Amino acid sequence: MQKTSPWLIAMRVLFAFALIACIVFIFSNSMQIADVSSVASGRALTLMRKVFTRLGMSGIASRLTDHIVRKMAHFCEYMLEGFLLTLCLRVYTRRFVRHISWPILGGLLTALTDETIQMFSDGRSSQITDVWLDFSGVLTGILVGMFCLALCRMCYLLYKHRNED
Repeated sequence: MQKTSPWLIAMRVLFAFALIACIVFIFSNSMQIADVSSVASGRALTLMRKVFTRLGMSGIASRLTDHIVRKMAHFCEYMLEGFLLTLCLRVYTRRFVRHISWPILGGLLTALTDETIQMFSDGRSSQITDVWLDFSGVLTGILVGMFCLALCRMCYLLYKHRNED
């Protein structure tokens, strides 16, 4: 019987905790009442406008709205979840592409649960378009994760090949 590497166990624990923290963050944002959520979005909007203005992109800064910031936040937090789901899957199986339906299903269930939670938060609503946006973020994160894993694999193989000579 082959012993599991301590590094692999550490990666499993690290990625699992990161994924759980990401999902807790997503759900905690959904539980906020509308007024609290609006204040947070307003702060993010102000910060993004300042950054774009400093970068000399005042045209983009003037077009940013609260709605755009909220949708970008949804997409980004779910993209992170998709990325972490891919990493978690990878540390549990070498044939992660064969089992890619698990992170896809997990991301979809998180998006559906997130929108269901919002139905019960004061002043918030649930929208099917947000589920689609969240799910597209998950899929993007999965693709980014798969790309990063493929890149790491290629670098490893190149390193291995160079050291064989």
